Amino acid sequence: MVNAEAFENFEDWISQAEAARLRGVSQERIRQLVQSGRIQSLEVAGRKLVRRSEVESFVPKPEGRPKKPGPKKTAPKKKAGSKKAAPKKESI
Repeated sequence: MVNAEAFENFEDWISQAEAARLRGVSQERIRQLVQSGRIQSLEVAGRKLVRRSEVESFVPKPEGRPKKPGPKKTAPKKKAGSKKAAPKKESI
């Protein structure tokens, strides 16, 4: 949570409901982002407000499990003409 004295301009602060409408997400999702610290909040008269510019510029993390960095596994390459010839049968 941000200290109210640190900001002179309160016009940039909006309700969590308005933030949800701006982003097209639920109010619960905005609350989760505030609780996780990904969006700053300010409490005024018992209501938590969020900064409009932060909500508009918010970039979500990619979905799914994070990929581990490291070498890519690839199939071994075949050499050209490396087929083994079938053994010749001797005629009797």
